[in-house]
Amino acid sequence: MEVKQAMKLFTERHADKIQGVLSCFDRVVITGTIPVICHAQGMTRYLFSHEIRIFDYPKWAEPLREEIRLNAERIAQESGLEIEFIRRKTFRKEERIREIVAQRGTHPGLVHIFSAMEPCPSYKPWHDKKTHKTFLKPTDGKCLHYYFYFILEDLGLCYLRVPTWAPFRLQFYYNGHNELASRLRKKGIGFQMLDNAFDVIDEFEKAQRMANTLSPKRLHRQLDRIAREYCPVIRHFPSGYHWSLMQVEYAMDIVFKRREDLRPIYEELVRTAVHSVKPENIATFLGRKLTNQFEGEMGTDYHTRIEGTRIKHHMKQVAIKMYDKQGKVLRIETVANQVSFFKHHRRVEHRDGTWSMKDAPVKKSIYSLPILCELMGAANRRYLEFISCIDDPTSGIRDLEKISKPVKDGDRSWRGFNLFQGEDLDLFQAITRGEFNISGFQNRNIRATLIDKTGGQVSRMIKRLRKHGLIKKVAKRYKYYLTTFGRKVTATALMMREMYLIPMLRGIVIG
Repeated sequence: MEVKQAMKLFTERHADKIQGVLSCFDRVVITGTIPVICHAQGMTRYLFSHEIRIFDYPKWAEPLREEIRLNAERIAQESGLEIEFIRRKTFRKEERIREIVAQRGTHPGLVHIFSAMEPCPSYKPWHDKKTHKTFLKPTDGKCLHYYFYFILEDLGLCYLRVPTWAPFRLQFYYNGHNELASRLRKKGIGFQMLDNAFDVIDEFEKAQRMANTLSPKRLHRQLDRIAREYCPVIRHFPSGYHWSLMQVEYAMDIVFKRREDLRPIYEELVRTAVHSVKPENIATFLGRKLTNQFEGEMGTDYHTRIEGTRIKHHMKQVAIKMYDKQGKVLRIETVANQVSFFKHHRRVEHRDGTWSMKDAPVKKSIYSLPILCELMGAANRRYLEFISCIDDPTSGIRDLEKISKPVKDGDRSWRGFNLFQGEDLDLFQAITRGEFNISGFQNRNIRATLIDKTGGQVSRMIKRLRKHGLIKKVAKRYKYYLTTFGRKVTATALMMREMYLIPMLRGIVIG
């Protein structure tokens, strides 16, 4: 199993304490927009094409608002529900829904409807006296929103947020763990949940295979059906809704048999990660390159919560979090509030009609969910590999001793590595850069970092790395990747340098 293989260092060490591992999407928030009116220019063109005066925009939008309101009231009446208006900002919708579900059960159907006055994007008519043109300008408004909470047979508990004013931008939420729970029930696989984490699953490997089979097409059909049911104004726009990813969380859960087993391990992991994870490590986890041109917030936060503690390493609008879920599940989670932060090799179409294959940002479409499963899952695994060395550096230290000794290749001897100083340290800091974890590295990439080295010198360095089993070559290409052994050794060396060697030397200087 791929996930188990990626976490071999950690799971083997604690095999007697771990009952299973599962990776799947957690929180997924999707935005629905109507293409023809989703921005001010499009809305202006739409009104002109339908011979509606720009300053009659509010008059055009009011009947649509009424249509959404009457539809919500009809659905509530047919379902025997009352729409609950939220007056307090501190009101917790999730807690109220949890109470209702506990009473009604988890069978499919409408659960509850909330309404609230909330901010929304809008437009205002404008006449430019200089150009003598009349058009709509974007503005911030406020309108009544409906929150429809329902349980779907395939996705579990979800909600759809529907504004009552144009451009009618929808927000849909579902949880990947709830979706998997629904599918496990269908297959008759026993499980138990603690909040949104699995405490027990009878067959972890089958559950993982089910979590990996994601169908954006099926999700698209469901979203269209839900939009038609709860936002009836869509019938006025033949283009329908375009669905894009607003926020995605992908979690790796290591489920321990007992809370007593996880507690000491987690405390050591958090304590050490706070001190050892540097900005360049965060970039590496997320598969990015940290340069002097980087602009944005980056760092590590540690918080104590009611449920426990949490450590978060963030880079711009993406982060990796680690926390103990219900004291029994070690969760590592990559969170993206901007999925285009990630890059992958895909077809890119150019303005002149041509196209090429290149590394490009992930598209925000819901059809990017499968590639995000790979990219965010890889980020979680890289983080776990890193903390595996923190957890017990003994085997890593033995490996460091091993690569410090020369190796024989026929009559030739290749000298060992010293990863704590000099050109060996520079070399390893170069090959562990974030972007090389995804696309590998070549001779020219190393030369760009080690500017005083020639191509021939770098070739001999690469040969030496291969002879020690630290990197592997891609078949028929001059491209290389760190091996599992290489990642383990470099992580151990770089952490020991940051955590022990440098602080010790500073202490000597101060003394």
